[in-house]
Amino acid sequence: MFEFFVGEIDDVHPEYIVVETNGIGYRIICPNPFIYKNIKDKVKIYTYHYVREDASLLYGFQSREEKALFSKLISVSGIGPKGGLAILAAGEPNQVITAIENEDEAFLMKFPGVGKKTSRQIILDLKGKLGDLANVSNHTLFNEQDREIAVERNPLNEALEALRALGYAEREIKKVVPKLKNEQLTTDAFVKKALQLLIQQ
Repeated sequence: MFEFFVGEIDDVHPEYIVVETNGIGYRIICPNPFIYKNIKDKVKIYTYHYVREDASLLYGFQSREEKALFSKLISVSGIGPKGGLAILAAGEPNQVITAIENEDEAFLMKFPGVGKKTSRQIILDLKGKLGDLANVSNHTLFNEQDREIAVERNPLNEALEALRALGYAEREIKKVVPKLKNEQLTTDAFVKKALQLLIQQ
């Protein structure tokens, strides 16, 4: 229904951003909302409109390829939008595609909500069907450019909130905190680093 939105960032939360376009604010759920740190930045976000009986939700992505990968992931039985976002939030789509093509169940099981049965289902459903996405580059998911950090916000705490919103358990988050707390990073950089540490555990 909605291919993309072009507008200004009005607000950023651990789970979603608000984009204002033509006087209307759209709540768009993203893999890592903190890549959109600067309020009033003009952005173009590719959207996936998800409708169920009790909700009508917009999911947003930085590229058409990322959106297409999300769409393929949630077509798998056992993977809902939250699971699809958690997989994309790791920021390494080529790793995910490679894991599927190589039938690497152990790698896929590192994501929240993905057990042995679901990882096997992902491989069965998607192996050999992601060729058009094989060249998705990592920079389409995360902009490494330094962004201003609002003084009143703590980037590490915001990043931890984002991990919780993606479905990671407190015990998993606590394991990576010691490796992060002495770093001086932006929130989106903290999220990316934490996700990489989580999938390496």
